[in-house]
Amino acid sequence: MKKKIFIFLPDGVGLRNFAFTNFKEIGEQKGYEITYWNNTVFSLKDYLGYNEVEIENHTTHPLTPLYSRIRKHIELNVSQKKFNDKVYQTYKFPFSYSGIKNTLKTLYIKLLIGFNSSEDGIIRVRKRINALERSTSKYQYCKAQLQEHKPDLVFCTTQRATQSISALLAAQDLDIPVVAFVYSWDNVPKAMQVVEADFYFVWSDLMKQEILKYYPFVKESQVFVTGTPQFEPHYNFNLFKSREAFFEENNLDLSKRYICFSGDDETTSPLDQYYLEDLAKAVRSLNAKGENIGVIYRKCPVDTTSRYEDILSAYREEIMVIDPLWKTVGKNWNEILPTKEDLGLLHNICAHSEFVTNVCSSTVFDFVAHDKPCIYFNYEQPQLKKGIRDIGQNYKYVHFRSMPSQESVVFCTNKLDLENQVKQILDKKLSNVPDGKKWYAIVAGENPTFASENIWAAINTIIIK
Repeated sequence: MKKKIFIFLPDGVGLRNFAFTNFKEIGEQKGYEITYWNNTVFSLKDYLGYNEVEIENHTTHPLTPLYSRIRKHIELNVSQKKFNDKVYQTYKFPFSYSGIKNTLKTLYIKLLIGFNSSEDGIIRVRKRINALERSTSKYQYCKAQLQEHKPDLVFCTTQRATQSISALLAAQDLDIPVVAFVYSWDNVPKAMQVVEADFYFVWSDLMKQEILKYYPFVKESQVFVTGTPQFEPHYNFNLFKSREAFFEENNLDLSKRYICFSGDDETTSPLDQYYLEDLAKAVRSLNAKGENIGVIYRKCPVDTTSRYEDILSAYREEIMVIDPLWKTVGKNWNEILPTKEDLGLLHNICAHSEFVTNVCSSTVFDFVAHDKPCIYFNYEQPQLKKGIRDIGQNYKYVHFRSMPSQESVVFCTNKLDLENQVKQILDKKLSNVPDGKKWYAIVAGENPTFASENIWAAINTIIIK
């Protein structure tokens, strides 16, 4: 009899890795019956014809977001004290004192943080969150779905969504094994482990070490190194389009070489538009000296701001816009969801660009998978003023300490150097690819093409136990 696996999508971030890649097909080839336990507004049945059980009750306890914020602050406080490192304070978002209601809420949160800033306090707060979520109608709703469908295992596609807590508690209370996939390369040090699972799947040995370092209640036997399906589409040559076809499809000039500017969200890079302007200026200057190059601007898929518009208008000769193929299905940022078609688009942007430029994005790995270099902008803009976040803070984060050398990426630390760095990369005199590949292996594992296979092998190991 086939084992039934629920692939749980608490939000849309797991769609790209676990619905649009070959992950499902690989699992079915191994004999599993796969159902998507879908908490999103995106219908996998309508779009892809996949079996799904929709979660229509989205009720979290009203105090869960508050206690989740308390948990995050306490974990960061404990990490700062434990490792004697001030970087953990930079992961916190500022409190709001706007109005009486926000002020009272902030004072209450800070009071509970003060009383619980210890490892025992973390456990108390986590227990409180679990108790709150067990009291919700969603917990009972999800429990009933599980009792009806009787999956042998629930695989949660991200560990960081509060929407997943009640559903996973319901599974654990029914003695159904729960696996949580650690979604992103920076999540563990940032205290983004919202759920408590029976097992954790991580990208690499580095991430496994981090899980055990930051969460002493997790045992080594609970953590499996699998890799991530995030980069598998870059090795799927069925997605590749010829230069001629891709350029015609996107109104690009075949005589030009293109540089990709990969946009960031407003929180990470609030002055991102000015880095795009700097790149466009460098390209315009180089073209005046005989080069024939352009910029492909791919925005951050969840960026809905208009902050780039003036730059795009002023440099329309240099910049071509190729928007991500994501779909807006609601008003919130987490309701802007990826599509399967975007995997092919990103694959071809990487394949047909000379290199990528951005602020601290993991697109460095997307491009190094295609043997393409990356420039990280790492200088202040003159528009920086009090209240605007300096991007230099990003590069001090823990996950950037995984770089084997400073040559793992090309850092542009002065805008006056940008034109020369662009020229050197175009002339094959400057590249981060050799050390970038070493960094890629440290972060994503040695075999990025086998992540889906590894995940199913780990699921099989758990079920056999």
